[in-house]
Amino acid sequence: MKNKWFWFISLIIALVVSYYTVFKDTEPDNKKEVTVWTLQMEDFSDYMNNIITNYESSHPNIKIKWIDVPFSEGDKRTLAAILSNNPPDLINLNPDFSAILAQKGALESIPENKLSEYNKDIVDSLKYKGQLFAIPWYATSAITIYNKELFAKSQIKNMPATYDDLAKYAEQVKLKTGKFIYLPTITENDTMLKILNKYGVNSYSNITSQESVKVFEMFKTLYQKGLIPAESITQTHREALEKYMSENIVFFQGGANFLNMIQDNAPNVYKITDVAPQIKGSKGQNDFSLMNFVIPLRAKYKNEALDFGLYLTNKENQLELAKKTNIISTNREALSDPFYNSSENLMAKARSISAKQITNIQPVMRQTNNQKDINTLVNTAVQSVLLNKNSTQYILKNLSNSWKELTK
Repeated sequence: MKNKWFWFISLIIALVVSYYTVFKDTEPDNKKEVTVWTLQMEDFSDYMNNIITNYESSHPNIKIKWIDVPFSEGDKRTLAAILSNNPPDLINLNPDFSAILAQKGALESIPENKLSEYNKDIVDSLKYKGQLFAIPWYATSAITIYNKELFAKSQIKNMPATYDDLAKYAEQVKLKTGKFIYLPTITENDTMLKILNKYGVNSYSNITSQESVKVFEMFKTLYQKGLIPAESITQTHREALEKYMSENIVFFQGGANFLNMIQDNAPNVYKITDVAPQIKGSKGQNDFSLMNFVIPLRAKYKNEALDFGLYLTNKENQLELAKKTNIISTNREALSDPFYNSSENLMAKARSISAKQITNIQPVMRQTNNQKDINTLVNTAVQSVLLNKNSTQYILKNLSNSWKELTK
């Protein structure tokens, strides 16, 4: 009997010791450890650590565990984490991958009333079937960067506002300057789809429409007349930037961050560079890129993650990040700050134009599960049209059928 009591008491003691050993180490001082992942923010570690310190000081029961993930590994690591039973509580992603996770039912919905301070168009762009699954963080919106000397030499009276204008002026630019008006990177990722979206073409059902045919034929004419570089069907924005810096094209579409590259690598070109609003289509809206935060459905601390996400993206913190980078805030109050309404230098002018463009982005191009495959189909069709392999209508009909199959 004594031996039984001895072993019973020993077991109780062992369990108590084990409890304190395990749980005291994992949750010190009963704090909730909220895990936050960001993408490629290592260069701004001081900024992030300062925000975390300030937040923790006003939330003594919370400890933020910040992990920065390389941009190239974001989707892969997020997918693995989402499928586990212990994902991060708050994850920084791009809206395309966020939308796919929302479609799969892997994300916690966000109460829309929590985002009343944010740009409404951007908030609406993050919805899936009427529900919100992401908190917007920061945005970029491409502008038109152009060579003032070549523009003057081309004798164009008005700044091109649409792709139709670029097509109209292309021959005059070539005649007056010997240069190309621009290099449209129409087979890079979803570039052509974004252009088509600006003309109201955004699905397999209207890719054969008259408006769509018109856009494809416009680029076909430019290409076959030698009014855009032959590399337009293979090269990316990096090569387009090189052509701009070597003064072989008049216009370049890109974010304000490219101005820094031009200034560093082609200072003489930078001196004769100016900026204008983004080139549009018939719908008049602007393209933009966005980074957001999502909360996995299996996250342990969902409410705490939402609270920290809103704190990280509030007016003060967004504005501070904007002043350290070339990003555009998504918080309405931050966007109304004088910082976004200055034109004292070229960078400030570019920033002001980008910020104004963020207020006109609808309708946005929606991503789907098979987006990369759809991009490939569209880009292959572009090459076929420009190389005159078949009639444009025939190529677009085949594209429509293949696109429809992918949506199944």
